[in-house]
Amino acid sequence: MEELGTSLPLWSCIPFAGMLLSIAIVPLIKGEWWEKNKKWAVIFWSALFIIPFAIKYGFMVAGEAVSEVIVGDYLTFIVLLFGLFCVAGNISLDGDLAGSPKVNVVMLLIGTLLSSWIGTTGASMLMIRPIIRANKWRSRKAQIIVFFIFLVSNIGGCLTPVGDPPLLMGFTYGIGFFWSLRLLPLMLLNTLILLIVFYAIDRRAYRKDLAAGLRPEVKETHEPLRITGLHNIIFIILIVVAVILSGTLPKVNPVFGKGITILGTTFSIASMIEVALILISALLAFKTTKKEVRQKNHFTWDAIQEVAVLFIGIFITMIPALMILKARGGDLGLTEPWQYFWITGCLSSFLDNTPTYLVFFTTAASMGYTAGITTALGVIPKVTLMAISVGAVFMGANTYIGNAPNFMVRSIAEENGIKMPSFFGYILWSLCILVPVFIIDMLVFFI
Repeated sequence: MEELGTSLPLWSCIPFAGMLLSIAIVPLIKGEWWEKNKKWAVIFWSALFIIPFAIKYGFMVAGEAVSEVIVGDYLTFIVLLFGLFCVAGNISLDGDLAGSPKVNVVMLLIGTLLSSWIGTTGASMLMIRPIIRANKWRSRKAQIIVFFIFLVSNIGGCLTPVGDPPLLMGFTYGIGFFWSLRLLPLMLLNTLILLIVFYAIDRRAYRKDLAAGLRPEVKETHEPLRITGLHNIIFIILIVVAVILSGTLPKVNPVFGKGITILGTTFSIASMIEVALILISALLAFKTTKKEVRQKNHFTWDAIQEVAVLFIGIFITMIPALMILKARGGDLGLTEPWQYFWITGCLSSFLDNTPTYLVFFTTAASMGYTAGITTALGVIPKVTLMAISVGAVFMGANTYIGNAPNFMVRSIAEENGIKMPSFFGYILWSLCILVPVFIIDMLVFFI
């Protein structure tokens, strides 16, 4: 299948570009139509790739390609998001918590620190509703969600394989579980810079809100902070364990790597165990938590439905782009860590960061290095592996589609009445704030 990437023309990526442009542009010009008909855009762009591909290479080859991305990638991806979405929706932080720049910095820091241990998706789903609720009295608050995506949904997930899927992929290829802790200096530097910038921006917005006469609700009696549905943390931990098991069980016993084969793609026993544990956790969260908790969280299914619909289109239409990348990635002439950092990061901003990470992980491992980190594919210099890892994890923050929680956080924010930047508007935020920080990363760590 991968050899097709050598013959695929670049114009085969047009459906993927069309899918992205639809997400970016159509909501701006036909917002109401898009909300009702986005599924047809997904069907159109997916068919525009699948039908010509099947005619040229055969329907069996096309079926195998689509099966590989749906069964091998999308299914576990959406089940994981669904499970964490359900469980986190049953946890509520209540009490007198009024959003201010200082309070928001603390909440962003807590979420960032949680991301490496319960995953960027888990931390995002756990923290997004409390920070929205704390700032519900404010008018100017889109910047809070933007920095939330930067930090909690992406940068905070770099310290363990649980934090972000690319690092889990590295773990399955022989990198030690705690190796990623070497990325702590990068995470601390990026977090410090971004929190300082955020505080300056949020303080200005906060003062404008106060000048406009906005004030947090004053209650007659003080209500201490408390967490309702705290037992659901057990189910989040169970989901994290399920993700770890999916990567480790096939290494412990090859039988777990076997399973049901669908058009050449194996849905392994390890993946079945992962999916089962996640769905059980989601079910138990609903069964053991009062409905009132979800009502406090304004819990609806809209966000997960939107992600499920749009990302199946993204996964299908990006097939040719990934094929081309896998076949020709070694021809890019990469030699320096900073080159790996930028190419992995820029492509991870628009493609699935896990296969992008694997492409350049494999490229680096095949270069014949003799000193560095020994992996199942070869030796990779420590700095080069750090560059690939950080590029894949950090630069997922560059776009709404760079990492799965980005889009879900945006959807939840808009459900709660927060006007978020458009697709291109968000990219402008990342160009102005994140890219300068990444240049600092390059100069300090990778040159």
